[in-house]
Amino acid sequence: MKMKLCSINMAKNNCHIILSICFLYSFTISTASIQEHPSEPIISRFQQYLQIDTAQPTPHYYEAADFIISQANSISLESQTIEFVKGKPVVLLKWPGSDPSLPSVLLNSHTDIVPSEHEKWNHHPLSAYLDSQGNVFARGSQDMKCVGMQYLEAIRRLKASGFQPLRSVYLSFVPDEEIGGHDGAEKFAESDVFEKLNLGIVLDEGLASPNENYRAFYAERSPWWLVIKAIGAPGHGAKLYDNTAVENLMKSIESIRKFRASQFDLVKAGLKEEGEVVSVNMAFLKSGTPSPTGFVMNLQPSEAEAGFDIRIPPTADCKSLERRIAEEWAPASRNMTFRFIQKMAVLDKSGKPLITSTDSSNPWWNLLEEAVKRANGKLGKPEIFPASTDARYFRDQGLPAIGFSPMANTPILLHDHNEFLNIAEYLKGIEVYESIIKAYTSYTGHARSGVTKDEL
Repeated sequence: MKMKLCSINMAKNNCHIILSICFLYSFTISTASIQEHPSEPIISRFQQYLQIDTAQPTPHYYEAADFIISQANSISLESQTIEFVKGKPVVLLKWPGSDPSLPSVLLNSHTDIVPSEHEKWNHHPLSAYLDSQGNVFARGSQDMKCVGMQYLEAIRRLKASGFQPLRSVYLSFVPDEEIGGHDGAEKFAESDVFEKLNLGIVLDEGLASPNENYRAFYAERSPWWLVIKAIGAPGHGAKLYDNTAVENLMKSIESIRKFRASQFDLVKAGLKEEGEVVSVNMAFLKSGTPSPTGFVMNLQPSEAEAGFDIRIPPTADCKSLERRIAEEWAPASRNMTFRFIQKMAVLDKSGKPLITSTDSSNPWWNLLEEAVKRANGKLGKPEIFPASTDARYFRDQGLPAIGFSPMANTPILLHDHNEFLNIAEYLKGIEVYESIIKAYTSYTGHARSGVTKDEL
């Protein structure tokens, strides 16, 4: 019996050894094949950036800045770090052009990402997991660490080819876009540092496209974050009387719902794109008297409040909307008041809509179209971005700014669970940026008199 058991154990051990050898062999072959692939270092750098935790509300900005600067050093780009607000670095890189009299090109991206519900992802959102289909799962894979790294990889390739730009190229990596950009792009755009860059055009983020056409954005909707408050006398939970706080607020909510439906109907009917209508969505609803077990059920509250995320396209009649808010959504006659937590401008400082031209008057748009074609890409109809990006701060300075993220045949997953980008699309996007940067920096028009005030 002992001999039989010994034989069985030996057989098991031999089996385990054989399986282990097979596993190690297949792992070695798999690893070797990946390492030998010319795109492996590019993919690895993308994954490294994605694995840095820059999620709000506690982004590791310095870790991201160190990584970006290390990448800049590896391709001999000039760099500096600026803190308009302590703890929130703006990393600014420069590839000097041969003709400093020409306005420069700015490639902007933000380093922060939105938080994730880890348990609702198939893979940890900071793992940058690469599956067998070539999809990289990570928060920021679409929004928008992909773009920041694609800029750098495109420049890496251009430098390796010996290309020398006429115009200087700047790359800005800014904080806090996901919470409004006030301590990031806004302060950067209003700074002396920014003015001295002598800019002619800015590229910022766009959106993924579910079809073969890349999407490009010439404007965006401005956020108006509205809070409506209703006041009424408190009363017994069984009493019926007019103009309670909750009743008045519900009338407003119903009015807002009808307006929202009318705007949404235009989109559903194909008469307008999403970015061309005013969107209104309720963000919170607050009322009631708290108790140790929940809320007091036999007391009608004296106050009720609701918050709304409103997005305004630059083509909207803002004065008409403000009248609607004051007279219909929050009328003083119903003991209602309203305030804006945030109310971004729809017009620039000269009173014109914050729109970047997409016709022949804007050579930067034409150059973008041609560059995408040369990279064997297709550009769809120009759009108004349905949400808000940092591009609005650059447009507010009177600069043309185009939102563009080269992600075709990709579901739109920004801020969603299981955000991912396919490596094939990522690599193709690098080629597209290579073409765009080459076209922009070789363009000889739009020269300004005098020399640039660059300090880098």
